[in-house]
Amino acid sequence: MKNRKYIFVAGGVMSGIGKGITVSSVGKILQSRGFKITALKVDPYVNVDAGTMNPTEHGEVAVLDDGYETDQDMLNYERFLNVTLPNLNYMTTGRVYRSVIERERNLGYKGKCVQVVPHIPLEIIGRIEKAAKLAEADIAIIEIGGTIGEYENILFLEAARMLKIKYPKDVLFIMLSYLPIPSKIGEMKTKPTQHAARALNATGIQPDILIARSEVPLDKKRKEKIALFCNINAEDVISAPDVESIYDVPLNFEKDKISDSIIKKLGLQKRAKKSNLKRWKNFVKKTHNGGREINIAIIGKYFDSGDFVLSDAYISVIEAIKFSAYKINCKPKIHWLNSKDFEGGRADGQARPPVRRLAALKKYDGVIVPGGFGSSGVEGKIKVIQYARENKIPFFGLCYGMQLAVVEFARNVLGWKDAHTAEINPRTTHPVIDIMPEQKEKLARDNYGGTMRLGAYPTVLKKGTIARAAYGRAEISERHRHRFEVNPEFISRLTQAGLIFSGTSPDGRLMEIVELGHTMSKLGKLAETHPFFVATQFHPEFLARPLSPHPLFTEFLKVCKKK
Repeated sequence: MKNRKYIFVAGGVMSGIGKGITVSSVGKILQSRGFKITALKVDPYVNVDAGTMNPTEHGEVAVLDDGYETDQDMLNYERFLNVTLPNLNYMTTGRVYRSVIERERNLGYKGKCVQVVPHIPLEIIGRIEKAAKLAEADIAIIEIGGTIGEYENILFLEAARMLKIKYPKDVLFIMLSYLPIPSKIGEMKTKPTQHAARALNATGIQPDILIARSEVPLDKKRKEKIALFCNINAEDVISAPDVESIYDVPLNFEKDKISDSIIKKLGLQKRAKKSNLKRWKNFVKKTHNGGREINIAIIGKYFDSGDFVLSDAYISVIEAIKFSAYKINCKPKIHWLNSKDFEGGRADGQARPPVRRLAALKKYDGVIVPGGFGSSGVEGKIKVIQYARENKIPFFGLCYGMQLAVVEFARNVLGWKDAHTAEINPRTTHPVIDIMPEQKEKLARDNYGGTMRLGAYPTVLKKGTIARAAYGRAEISERHRHRFEVNPEFISRLTQAGLIFSGTSPDGRLMEIVELGHTMSKLGKLAETHPFFVATQFHPEFLARPLSPHPLFTEFLKVCKKK
C-alpha cells in the first residue's frame, strides 16, 4: 500500500500514565473509522524478550500466538483491536542490538563500520515498516516505552525522528503527559508537561497532538496554556481525565474529536468512514450498569511489591473475569488472597495454623488459582484447592493452578502423600507433574530463556464434559507458557480415581484440561459431582476480549452467580 501511516505515542512526566491504553484507544477509534490498524510496542529493556522478567517488578508476561513472550501492553492492543499480533510487533533494546550484532557478524553490513547511529535506529525503522506491511495496515501505531527525557529510549525516539524525515506527510507524534494537582496547592499544574514537551523537542520531535492525563478534565485555560508553551493548537490538546474503566477511554478521547484531528493531519479525509463504535458503547454501558455482585477470590503469590498489591501480575485474569461478568450482567468484585497466608509451618519449634482460615473461602462465590513458577506459596495453593474441591466451591485453575490441582488430587484422593511436581520436589516417588524431556538438556546448560512450551497449541475436547459444552466445538487453540506437564505414567490411575482429562493434545500425549468428575465414596458409591472444578494447562485469559469473552471464564462465572 502506498502512503502507509505511522503514529508514535511517547509519554512524559512519569511512567504508568497509560501509553498502552492510549495506543489501544486511538487504534480502536481509527478502526471504527474504517482503517486497518496494527500496533507495536518498543521496550527500552536490554532483555531480548519479557520471558525472564519478574512479574512482581514488571507485571504480567504476555504470550502471543507464535510463542513470543512480551510486555502486557501487547495483550491490551489485541483486546481493544480484536486482532492477533505477531512477535514482529514487539521489540526491546536487547532484541534490536542482537539483530544488528548478528548481521554484523555475518557480514550483513559488507564491512562497513557499524555504529549506534544510524544502524540501531535503521534496524528499528525496518522492523516497524515490516510489521506494518505484514499486517497490511493502513495505520501502524507505535508505543515508545519509558518516559521522555530518559537515556534508555533515546534511540527509539531517534528512529521516530528519522522515519518522519523519510515520510514527512505520513508520520504523526502523540505525546501523553500528566498534569498533577498538588493537594496543598489545589491547582492543576502544566509546567511538568511543558518541560516534557521541550525534552521531546530536544530529540528533534514536535508533538502533533498532546493528550493530557489528570484527575479531572482540562479547562479551556489549561488547554490554551499548554498550546502556547508546547507549540500546538488548542484543539489538539486532548483532555484525558481519570475514568471508571479503561474501556471508557476511546469514547472519552472522541469527545475532543481526536480521530478528526488525526485523520486531517495525515490527509486521510477521503478514506475515512463515519465513526461506528456502537458495539463498544454497548459494552462500556454494561461495565457501568453493574448488576448482581460476584465475589471472586484470586489466590496469588506475586504480591511481594512493597505496600501495594501488584495486580498487573494477573492483569489478563482480571480483565477476563470482567468481560465474562459483564456478559452475564454481573459486577465482579475481586479479592486478593496471598497463597502464603494459607500455609502452615513451624515457628520457634511450635506448630502454627495457617494465618488465614480456609473456612473463610466459603464466603466467596468462586476461587481462581492462576499461573506462576517456583515453590513460594505452593502449599497454600494446594490447601485452597483441596478446600474448594471438598466443599464444592467453584474452582478454576490456570496453568500452575492445573498442575497443583493434579498434585492435590493425587495426595488427598489417591493417598500419595508425597505426590508433587518435579519442579518443586524432584525426589518425590509420585512426580505427577514432570518436565518435558526435550527441555531437560537446555535447563542442564542453565539456558532458561525460551525453554517452555510457548504459544498457541491445538486441544481436542472430550464429549460430555464441561469444557466441550462451554466451547461448543470439538477442537480449540489456546496459548501456553510452561515447562512441566502431567506425567503420562500416572494418568491412568488419576482417571480411575475420577479426574477427567477433558482436553488433550491431538495425539493424546499432553493433558490440557482437567475436570472433577464423580468420585467413589467410602461406601463404594458415586459421590455428587462438583458444581465447577476445571483447570487448564494453557492460559485462557490471554484470548479473552471485551466483545468476545472467553467461554471457560463465562461458564465459571455462571456457576458462581448461581452460588
